[in-house]
Amino acid sequence: MTALLLLPLLLPCALPVLARRALARLAPATALWAVTGCAVVLAGCSLAALGVFVLIGLLRLPLFAAFGEFIHPLHTASALIVVPAAATSVGVLAVCCWTLVRSVLRQSRAFRIARTEAGRRPAAGDLCVVDSPRPDAYALPGRPHRIVVTTAMLRSLDGPEREALFAHERAHNEGGHHYFLAAAELAAHCHPALRPVRTTIRLAAERAADEAAAARVGDRRLTARAIARAALAAHAAGTPRPDFAAAATTGPVPQRVQALLGAPGRPRAGRAVAALLIACTAALSGVAAAAGLVDFHHRVEVAQGEEAP
Repeated sequence: MTALLLLPLLLPCALPVLARRALARLAPATALWAVTGCAVVLAGCSLAALGVFVLIGLLRLPLFAAFGEFIHPLHTASALIVVPAAATSVGVLAVCCWTLVRSVLRQSRAFRIARTEAGRRPAAGDLCVVDSPRPDAYALPGRPHRIVVTTAMLRSLDGPEREALFAHERAHNEGGHHYFLAAAELAAHCHPALRPVRTTIRLAAERAADEAAAARVGDRRLTARAIARAALAAHAAGTPRPDFAAAATTGPVPQRVQALLGAPGRPRAGRAVAALLIACTAALSGVAAAAGLVDFHHRVEVAQGEEAP
């Protein structure tokens, strides 16, 4: 059981490399779904494993064993392994909860400020223009969705480039990319190895919006130029916004521009391998966590005298 529960804690360490490989070989929208889904599964399985370690440690104590109505000893690994593992799991879960609460409070505050600022401005459809000397544009989720753009950003782009920028931000809202970014943030607080995956998921969301914008305006070079000019204008001058509010000016812009200027839909070697590795990692973690939970439940029932050993 201990070995099975260690696997969900180790597999997240492989995801940052697999995520970058998947983004390089899969279509951006496909990579976004695959990497985010895998990150969420790995995060959930790691939390389940930590929770089981905590329960095992607690049930080794006479007080909690009495609550469990044990009539036989609970057969687990040696106390030299179980007790340190349980204590470490408690500490890790406490840190995860603390950092997650801090992130939620910070993101909620930034979201309220952004929605309040957008609500004060007249909107033309989904477009909200904010009078600001700092160039910025981003997709703001909520009801209704908004595309927030500052007057300084509008002055930095010509007419066609503005349309390409708006198409990019609309693609974020229409694709629900804020859900993916929020899931990446949540997973990052469940396992430290998943923190670098946030960057890959954000890049996948931006690449997916880039492709959607290029398809909508019908000009990949125009889209690349608009993104590049918007990023240059917004460099070190962005307005405060929540991290899950996607923006065309974030991420490695040169890499995104290069992808837009390349041939669309070009063959990528190893697509099937990249997708299979992502799927197998999530499946292996899920199976290991489920098997560990089932084994732990069986051991508890044996200790309670409900099942034969």
